[in-house]
Amino acid sequence: MVTPLEDRASDEKESAAPLRYSAAWGTAGASIAEVRAAVRALLARAGHGPGQLPSQDAQLVVSELVTNALRHAPGPGGLALEVTPDAALLRVTVSDSSPRQPEPRAPDVRRVGGHGLRLVAQLCDQVHTITRGTGKQVVAHLRLCEPAHQGLSV
Repeated sequence: MVTPLEDRASDEKESAAPLRYSAAWGTAGASIAEVRAAVRALLARAGHGPGQLPSQDAQLVVSELVTNALRHAPGPGGLALEVTPDAALLRVTVSDSSPRQPEPRAPDVRRVGGHGLRLVAQLCDQVHTITRGTGKQVVAHLRLCEPAHQGLSV
């Protein structure tokens, strides 16, 4: 079960504040449907509708990372989502209780499963792992839209 720790949107007065969502789970695990719904809701508040590609990609990235944490690291874990104030970048942090680094498997079209980390790496600008005393954090940066360019292109 996911227990939301923080779920707040910046108000109109704090338009430069990022949008954030946090959740934690115990040994019973988390619901992938609930974390995907949290991604959809957060990105909708940032202006990325659920039917748009950025929201769909973000849901895939989050569900893959949370699934890996649940499958390979018994015990408690957590999810933190942060959308930058310009709504151009989503930072995903998944914490788990295992110090073991995630290892992408070699491609095998005959294998069911084992393709998630490769998909995450293809969709995200950056993915890295931080080892902690009680496990690790996998951090992924997903670009939601191209930054605005100044000037006109000819």
